[in-house]
Parts: sequence; C-alpha cells; structure tokens
Amino acid sequence: MKRILVTGGAGFIGSNLIKKLLSTGCYHITCLDNFDNFYAREQKELNINNFFNDACFEFIEDDIRNVHKHASLDNIDVIIHLAAKAGVRPSIQEPELYQNVNIGGTQALLEFARKRNIKQFLFASSSSVYGVSPNVPWNENDRMLPISPYACSKYASEMFGYTYSHLYKIRFIALRFFTVYGPAQRPDLAIHKFFNCIHQKKPITIFGNGDTARDYTYIDDIVQGIIAAIDYDASDFEVFNLGNHRTVSLNNLIRNIEQICGSRAILQYYPEQPGDVPLTYADIGKAVSLLNYKPSTDLLSGLGNFYNWYTKNHQLLRVGETYKIS
Repeated sequence: MKRILVTGGAGFIGSNLIKKLLSTGCYHITCLDNFDNFYAREQKELNINNFFNDACFEFIEDDIRNVHKHASLDNIDVIIHLAAKAGVRPSIQEPELYQNVNIGGTQALLEFARKRNIKQFLFASSSSVYGVSPNVPWNENDRMLPISPYACSKYASEMFGYTYSHLYKIRFIALRFFTVYGPAQRPDLAIHKFFNCIHQKKPITIFGNGDTARDYTYIDDIVQGIIAAIDYDASDFEVFNLGNHRTVSLNNLIRNIEQICGSRAILQYYPEQPGDVPLTYADIGKAVSLLNYKPSTDLLSGLGNFYNWYTKNHQLLRVGETYKIS
C-alpha cells in the first residue's frame, strides 16, 4: 500500500482526490492542511469530515513550510503538493506573501523529499503560467509569460522542481490545471459565485464584455489525471496540461448556469482587471499519450453535478462571505 502525503487536502481538488484514492483501498493518505482563511474553514471541514472514519486516513493541521517538524511523516512514497495561496487578483495585492508561501512552501517540501528519500513528487501548477500567450491551444513547450504573482509563483515552483530533479533524482511532475470546477469548488471561483448569486438574486459581476473564454475542466477528470501521474516513471521531470481541450465563453457559461437554475442572472459589467487573461485553452495531447488522460465530462453535466452539491450544502457554508487574504 503506497503512503501518500497530500498537501492542501482539505481544499476543493485535494478532498476530491483523497475521496477517490481512499475508495480504491490501495493508498494510505496523510493530509497536511492549515485551513488557510482565504475562505471559510467550515467548507474545508465539510470536505474531509467523512475521511476520519477510514483507518487509511490521517490529518495534520499545519503550514506546509513546517513539514520538517512532523516525525510522523515517515515512509512516505509520494508527495502530491496541492497547497498554495490561491487566486490571481489577491496575489497582486499581496505578492510577497504568495512568494513566501507558494515558492517557499514548495522548496520546503522538496527539501523534505530530499532528506526523506521520497522519489515521486506531483505538483499542482496552473494554466496561468502561460499568461497571454497567443499560440493556442497552449502546449507544454510554449514560452511561459506569467502576468501575476500567483502565476509567477507556480512557474518558479516548477523550476525548483526541475532543479531538485536534476540534482537529487526526485521525479517531479508538474500538472498544469485548467479552470477546475465541480462539487466542493471554492466559493471565490466563478462557477460557485455565479450559482450563489443567482440563488440569492444578487448581481453577477462581469469584468469586460463576457467574451473571455476558459477551458473548464471537471474535477473527476482532473483527479483521473493526478492518479495516473502517481505511477508515471518514464522520465525524471515532466510537465502535463490537464484540461478539457474545449473553450467556453463567460457569456455562454452564464447561459448554461441559468438553464440549470431555471432563473435569469442579474449582470453588472465592469472594466477588465489586471492579471486576467482573455483565453485559456489546453493542448492535452501529451497527457493523453503518456498518462492515458481522457477528460469525458461535458459542461452541462458537470454544472449539474455542482448544482446538486450546492443545493445540498449551501446552507451549511458561508457561501456569501467575501473571500479573505491572510
């Protein structure tokens, strides 16, 4: 049974990943999460509450930069590093914090892996590293043009991974996620916010004219790609796009959400924001070839699954609360 350390495991992607890993009966999971106050602790607790009944699950509440302090983290086989200070716009307000946590935290985990002889390290990177590259769909070999401190922190962490892979033979696999959505999504992200605004009959804020487009990727497809990377061993350093290879405009996304809710959205338009990119679009050929990655969830089905989760849980969460920056 492989022993896996999942950082940020109480969050959106992490909790969905842990749920799937535990369901296989093949992994022992240690979740390291500090319940960062970017959004409500209650949602993260809800995400992981059911895991505590599983003997193959352990939880440590702490900052990733303190990973070296935990003697219980022995015999880890794989690190899946999902924890980070999140969000493009907040990173513009707090660039030093994002550098300290995202880059410093990744290096702390790489040092932990080096000293504990852990040879498989998966890193949650982001489509934001491509910035405003006009060459679409984006390929892993394209030039990186990050335009926010958050994006820069992700790309810098990839480069730390390359260095540790080269020097210390740690297999480092960077997975560039493209606009992930689904049950347990963070409340600051567009799809969660839009459903919440329609439910509460509040206006949706649109930056620009709604023509921006994203490669929305359902959480189960992302989880499938992460799990495939756990056993990847064909090279010591690799980068993979995990997307859906389809783009959807913001206006079209809202129309789909309106259809599911059976209500019209109230829209308010504002100027575009610094750090935003007009388009994300993943070339997933490499992941398809080397990880057998096969995204299969269409947008309407995925939005419906999120809506089912939202209607069941929204009264338990502070979904209307503005996200915070620590």
